[in-house]
Amino acid sequence: MEKPRIIIVDDDRDTRELLAMALETEGFEVASAANGLRLISSLQLRRPHLILLDVNMSWIDGFELCKAVKKNENFRDIPVIFISGRGEPEDRRKGIEAGAADYFVKPLDLESLTARIRELVPAAVPEEH
Repeated sequence: MEKPRIIIVDDDRDTRELLAMALETEGFEVASAANGLRLISSLQLRRPHLILLDVNMSWIDGFELCKAVKKNENFRDIPVIFISGRGEPEDRRKGIEAGAADYFVKPLDLESLTARIRELVPAAVPEEH
């Protein structure tokens, strides 16, 4: 069974590395991108099963990036979860309106995040023997 692929898009390297380590421990294959441009190019190379997306980034913010992904018929079915330091109800609403499946506020509760990823990526559930 192939590992579910997740791509983390965050301009903060520490956040990307910490998240990647945590998710790899959970059995996911993780790629990361420092910004939206890198995300777009990597989507075409290796399609992820899920995108974790920061809101505050240079070049294009996460909301706009999510809308762009959702407008593209090749990628619109990939679930997006926002991870953000911005926890206002307004931010959460904008995230969901942009097409995200969920919105998590940093510091992240990794257990909740991992559980939500498993819900959105059914193939991510390890097979029971």
